[in-house]
Amino acid sequence: MEWYKRKETVEEVVVIGGLIGTHFLYATNNVMVSYLTSLGLDPLTVVYYSSFATFLVLSPIAFAFERILWPKKLSLRLMVQLVLISFAGVILFQYLFVKGIKLTSPAIATAMPNLAPGLIFAIAWITRMEKVKLSCLYSKVKILGTVVCVSGAVTMSLCSAAKEDPRSTSLSNVIFDQQMIIGCLYLIAAVLGLSINSILQAVTLADFPAPISMVAITSLIGSIMAATVQLFEDHKLDNGWPFLSFGMLVAFSFLGGGIIGSCVGFTAWAIKKRGAVLPSMFSPIATVCTIVYSAIRLGDTINVPSLASMVLIFTGLYIVLWAKRKEGYHPNEGTA
Repeated sequence: MEWYKRKETVEEVVVIGGLIGTHFLYATNNVMVSYLTSLGLDPLTVVYYSSFATFLVLSPIAFAFERILWPKKLSLRLMVQLVLISFAGVILFQYLFVKGIKLTSPAIATAMPNLAPGLIFAIAWITRMEKVKLSCLYSKVKILGTVVCVSGAVTMSLCSAAKEDPRSTSLSNVIFDQQMIIGCLYLIAAVLGLSINSILQAVTLADFPAPISMVAITSLIGSIMAATVQLFEDHKLDNGWPFLSFGMLVAFSFLGGGIIGSCVGFTAWAIKKRGAVLPSMFSPIATVCTIVYSAIRLGDTINVPSLASMVLIFTGLYIVLWAKRKEGYHPNEGTA
């Protein structure tokens, strides 16, 4: 019994410490992506290089630990699901996210994914994957949390874009940075893609219970999709060499791929051990780390109203997560 308690304590420390470390890595990756796009790299170039690197990093791990979980037969339904996950996770999320970082800042970009739990709840409710009983306290709280999250995101977009008009002597006259607003819209659309991707992954894991293998496969498909989109848009494949040497590009790609791969793998393990709510509670750490990194490395600053909006997003996130956790203790109260 004492050995079991000790094992549980060690596991708890590993899970919590690992989740904190994971969000430090996410913050590092976002600052690195911002740096690469500031050099002039096309967002699609960043996406297909990093996605392919993620495939190369994760595929040996998937083969070593998950091959016994692979389905014996690859059905048409599973292939379609993997393609849809690739499109939602790489094109909708990663591409729009990188474009959003390029037009805004790493700090704002890292804050936006905290919208995901609320948006996942809304999408699951609309598609009837989650039943909502409006007479249930926890359902009402989740709706409130989602509204608070979205309100925080909209407020942050406006506050980040608002600038004082230098041509006006009145402090009440402000102008809005159109690029910043477009960048925030890209980020909100990216998080919507992430939310759709999360739901698709949950459905697919029922038939393909190997999360690391699934991420490796969808990263490869997504990398091919990103390269195809760039060929279609620009009629050429941008290798990024004018801005970075080939060696540096490969190094950054594998660094980013390794960060994403290790974070996804550890988070999947943490979800298996402690459920989906606990890992989500640590996501604001990445935002705080990114603000510090950006201030030190890139010289970025963020205004007080934008910080207040981030707090609003975090508040909405924790409201949704609190309701989901409580609903887990009272499963009959959240269903119709």
